[in-house]
Amino acid sequence: MKKILVSVSTAFIALGLIGTAAPAQAQPVANSTVTAASYTTASYTTASYATASYAAAKESVAQQNARRMAASYLKYSAFSRSGLIGQLKYEGFSTRLATYGVDKQHANWNKQAAKKAKEYLKYQAFSRSGLIAQLEYEGFTTAQAKYGVKKAGL
Repeated sequence: MKKILVSVSTAFIALGLIGTAAPAQAQPVANSTVTAASYTTASYTTASYATASYAAAKESVAQQNARRMAASYLKYSAFSRSGLIGQLKYEGFSTRLATYGVDKQHANWNKQAAKKAKEYLKYQAFSRSGLIAQLEYEGFTTAQAKYGVKKAGL
């Protein structure tokens, strides 16, 4: 009997502690108003954040994803414009979305050609004409390929 009384007492104490630890429910405030100006001031503390949010709001989710994926690819490897569009298409983006994502990068394709040429030379030997041909195969224009090869030292 003593064990039952102790168990029941412990249960009531535990329930009491849980009840006091629970947060109080919020009470409505009479006549409270939130103005657009106060919300905007509180939400956007820097102009760059507001600008980035506004720009992102104008893009569809698919456009944002294409733009972000293109940026991700360019961060880790060099691509020609057509090569990067092709890669995004391979990833499942439509031609329209892939082109959108790539064009939003505002990449310098000459610099991309130079970077790609250096990537190739790091692991493989090429003649000047062979490397130009390889870069053209990757989708760089002849002018971009020649620029890249020159910057790579050939």
